[in-house]
Parts: sequence; structure tokens; C-alpha cells
Amino acid sequence: MLTPELESLIARLPKAELHLHIEGSLEPELLFELAGRNGVEIPFRTVEEVRAAYRFSNLQDFLDIYYQGMAVLRNEQDFFDLTWAYLERAKSDQVRHVEIFFDPQGHTMRGVAFDTVLSGIERALKAGERELGITYRLIMCFLRHLSEEDAFTALDEAMPHLPRIHGVGLDSSELGHPPAKFARVFARARELGLHVVAHAGEEGPSEYVSEALDLLQVERIDHGNRALEDPALVRRIADAGLTLTVCPLSNLRLCVIADMAHSPVARMLEQGLKATINSDDPAYFGGYVNDNYRAVTAALGLSAAQIVQLAENSFTGSFLPPDDVARHLAALREAAR
Repeated sequence: MLTPELESLIARLPKAELHLHIEGSLEPELLFELAGRNGVEIPFRTVEEVRAAYRFSNLQDFLDIYYQGMAVLRNEQDFFDLTWAYLERAKSDQVRHVEIFFDPQGHTMRGVAFDTVLSGIERALKAGERELGITYRLIMCFLRHLSEEDAFTALDEAMPHLPRIHGVGLDSSELGHPPAKFARVFARARELGLHVVAHAGEEGPSEYVSEALDLLQVERIDHGNRALEDPALVRRIADAGLTLTVCPLSNLRLCVIADMAHSPVARMLEQGLKATINSDDPAYFGGYVNDNYRAVTAALGLSAAQIVQLAENSFTGSFLPPDDVARHLAALREAAR
């Protein structure tokens, strides 16, 4: 049950968000605005029709409309507006640090230049740091339904911009596209000094999580739900202190779980796993980070201590330097009093 005391705690705690696809924060209102600005035809007449379309039965249903929505993003200002809208919303949830995913292949294949995408997103992130006090890391994702050769092409395109990019990730359709498919490009990314993360164990089996650890050598596991099916894997993740970026409302909307009461968050905490709460693609899944905290707290009966632990995990699981993590944890403990 979500008591007023717990709701107040969630509202005031500083947090980091570690699993956010910036293209997935495209709200219907902005979609319509950008479509009009850029003369892009979309198959919806009203905002309500868009929201009705945001009802999915699986990951692929979501991805189909997700890529359709990308079509309205054409110019640097579009990517700025998209990112700034997310940052303003995150600020209201007391998010102090974000580690944002972007999908350059989803744009370059439409003829949008890599630098156009990166510059718009980065300009907003820098403004957010300056004006909203939200620090950031930027993670370029490879689309796993495409080939590893396509991923190498994306990495080559990113080479002139690497000082502006902090890591690489792996997203899109999981089933049938195991982490092993991208072992060589992840090895190259590590050689270049980039952080490495990957989606694993959302719809794919626990073996995909093991592959992400063994073959990609990821520093963080995005989702990771199905790791719980393998007790030895759970012990391994716990012993290594690896962070899992769980996305409760996303899991529910994509039918990864049938009910919020089935969210793995509490079980992960109980088994010593470093779980965090994130919003994934909030425009499509019905909630930003605090909405996700509230949903799991209400459904799972999380305690105040567990809520604080989740927020602490978001900072200790980030790619921030230790001094910055310590500063955020001090502020968090003060807010929790």
C-alpha cells in the first residue's frame, strides 16, 4: 500500500535514472508539434488516437510504433526539444543525474546525420546541467535486430564524436538476437574506453544475461528480470555488485509481467541484487521515474528503507566519479530523514 508518508518520501528523494531511451520520451503532444513543424504525415488525427495506439501486447508491437514515432525527428532542434522536455519532467521527480540511451541507427537510416542527432541531444543535456542541475552520461545503443556489421558502421560514424559519448548499449528486439551476436563490436568499444551495458533478460532467457556478462563484459544489466530463474546467476551478479536497471511500468505494458505484483524488484533486493527503478520509454509506458517508484511500492508493499535503497543504488550504479556519488548519497540521506 502506498501511504502518504511513502508517497512523500518518493517525491522528495534525489535519484538518478539509468535506463531511459530518449526517443521513448516523445509525448503525443510533441509528436504532433514536430510532425507539423517538419511536414511529416502521421497515421493519427488526435492525441487521443496516439495514446490509444500506445497499448501493446509485446515488445515487437511497441517497437513498431516506436520507430514510426521517430519519423518526426528531423532537425537538431527537434532532438533538443525532445531531450529538454524529458529533463524538465525528470527535474520534477528530483532526478539529479541521467544516463540516457539514444539510437543513432534509427535516425541515420532515415537520412538524419549522426551529428544532428548528437548535437541536439547534447545541447539540451548541457543546458540541463547548467540550468536544472542535472548531470548526465550519454550512451549510444546498437539496434540488435540489425547485424553486427551495422553496429560497426554506427561505431565508425561515432568515432569523431567519442569524446562526447560515454558508453554503448544494446537494445531493440531481444528474442533471437543474443548478446553473442555483438561480441566483437563490444570488444572494440571496450578497447576505445567506452562503458558497456546491454539489455538482457527482458523477454530473452537467463542465458542472455550470462552471455552479456561473459561475452560482452557489461558493467550493468538493463532489465535482467529473467536472471532470477537461475540461482547461480543471481549469486554471481550479487557477488559482483552489478547493477540491474529495472523498468516496472515498461514490464507491465509490454506484458513481461502480468501484474505489477509480479515485478521482480522486491525479490531482487531480498536476494542482494542491486536493483534500480527507471522509466525506460515513459511516453509509451505511462509513467516517469516517480510513477514507477509509486507503482512498485503500492503493489509490492515496499518499505521506506527499500525505497531509499533503490534510490541509493541509482547513484552507486551510475558512471559518476566516487566524489559525486558520495555527494548525492549525502543529499539523499538528508532528504530521507
